[in-house]
Amino acid sequence: MGKQFGFSERQAIDILDMQLRQLTRLSRIDLETEQKDVQAQIKELKAILNDDKKLRAVISKELSAVRETFATDRVCKITADVGEMSVEDLVDNRELVVVMTQAQYIKSVSADSFRSQGRGGRGVSGAKMKDADIVRNVIFTTSHAYLLFFSNRGRVYRLRALEIPERERTAKGIPIVNLLPLQNGETIQAIIDTREFPGARYLFFVSRQGQVKKTAFNEYDSSRRDGLIALKLRPKDELVRVIETGGTDDVFIVSRGGQTIRFSEKQVRPMGRSAAGVRGMRLRAGDEVVSVDVAKDDASILLVTESGYGKRTQISNFTRKGRGGMGMIGIKLTGKKGRVVAAFMVGIEDEIVAVSSAGTTIRTPVKEISSQGRAATGVRVMSLGAGQVVASVAPILASDEE
Repeated sequence: MGKQFGFSERQAIDILDMQLRQLTRLSRIDLETEQKDVQAQIKELKAILNDDKKLRAVISKELSAVRETFATDRVCKITADVGEMSVEDLVDNRELVVVMTQAQYIKSVSADSFRSQGRGGRGVSGAKMKDADIVRNVIFTTSHAYLLFFSNRGRVYRLRALEIPERERTAKGIPIVNLLPLQNGETIQAIIDTREFPGARYLFFVSRQGQVKKTAFNEYDSSRRDGLIALKLRPKDELVRVIETGGTDDVFIVSRGGQTIRFSEKQVRPMGRSAAGVRGMRLRAGDEVVSVDVAKDDASILLVTESGYGKRTQISNFTRKGRGGMGMIGIKLTGKKGRVVAAFMVGIEDEIVAVSSAGTTIRTPVKEISSQGRAATGVRVMSLGAGQVVASVAPILASDEE
């Protein structure tokens, strides 16, 4: 009605009425159409719910659509139940090196940490240890293998290698008492690797008072964590060492007084776990056993005294004797040379590590220790200060470093 358009009042009313009628009619059409669609959908859904065959067909069609839209390859696989799952099922069966020291610290190290070197190399740093401590046991094994730990009290404990905490190559390790329920004053004297329990193999025990026992390897296939009796000991006696034998080997026992005896293990019949054993070596008053080893024709017996003297003697110089005797002189001891502290079989390419009571350590090639007869007194292996003695000696076999 303004100047811009110039419509009359009647014209303006007609225009407005026309638009309102059209809008109203369109809205009604939309609502009626929506109502018909909803009623049809309701009818269809009721028909589906009332017909199980149609319902299953709809579910199948919708699931197929979901599969086509979101399908991915299955990450985990569904298989039949295989029973209970153990910890080894979750750990790869890797090669490990288990290291234990004289001070009863233990660790496991990945075998890859020890790279292969040619003979004569300087090697790699093995572990940071306390003063007067040396590596006593080096076991090459696998994660799933069992290890048998024999204590001085004549008990045996069993652990899987994977239960020993893995540490860096240069780490000290943890006290073994943190892993085994050892009693006060109980220490581990030997570790045996048992990837399986071969029936044709034996474990040979020797005590400080000269008692020996041979038991079939598979006698120790037990899962008890609190330990088993491995050797019944007499009062004030204790286990010195455990070695693995084949049933026909010669064993070599050395006393602190320098006496040695070599006899066939056939003279010791196989016994049960809790047996006390039989006399392997008769000792003089005040004497005691310090070591036992398997006699090897291509090796020598190395003896070291507490005053730092030692020698190698060819095994052929020791004739086979009957079990239970005093044996023969293995090294002639004098007052200044002290008593025997260590004895074991060595090859010409091996080395030894000796530690004094003051914590001084020396590493010496076996070839630099002269080979002498049974009655010889030995040569100087380690120089000691006033009041010091050799505390312990351990072999480093050539195969270990390789």
